[in-house]
Amino acid sequence: MSTSVSLRRPTGLRQTLGAAILLVGSAATVGTALLFEHVGGYIPCALCLQQRTPYYVSIGLALAALLAARTRASAILTRTLLLLIAAAMLYGLYLAVFHAGVEWKIWAGPTDCALAGGADLTGDILGTIDRIQPPACDQAAGRFLGLSFAGWNVPASALFAFVALRTAFGPADRFA
Repeated sequence: MSTSVSLRRPTGLRQTLGAAILLVGSAATVGTALLFEHVGGYIPCALCLQQRTPYYVSIGLALAALLAARTRASAILTRTLLLLIAAAMLYGLYLAVFHAGVEWKIWAGPTDCALAGGADLTGDILGTIDRIQPPACDQAAGRFLGLSFAGWNVPASALFAFVALRTAFGPADRFA
């Protein structure tokens, strides 16, 4: 039994399930953020919006990885796509830790942090722009079990990075 780490090793059930988990997990995470914004009325700050980017990227990559794994495309392609997801999620982890640190006032956030936010641009656009005040990045929109949205993004990003790395370097069969 070889324990070598190689992107050339055959892919199989583990990579298919991993890609599916990453696809559903990334879509559910960014979907939840969009629901809080559009249904719950939470206006995201600039850092909140930046934290969504790794998820958008991961959704596309996970879909491609799932298709590659299901169609038995080259192992290098499937495993590389999973590694790219891991890289995106590690970047998302960095952004989440940075944002949570800004909210806890451990370090300063960007000076232009309050320049982004959602707005209803139907109707009187100029009047709407004047009324919308996006939150500053150092003010959490809300906390659940002591963590803000950025705080909850830390374990989510770490989990997805772990799953992507584990499936990228894991054997084809979960029982192997």
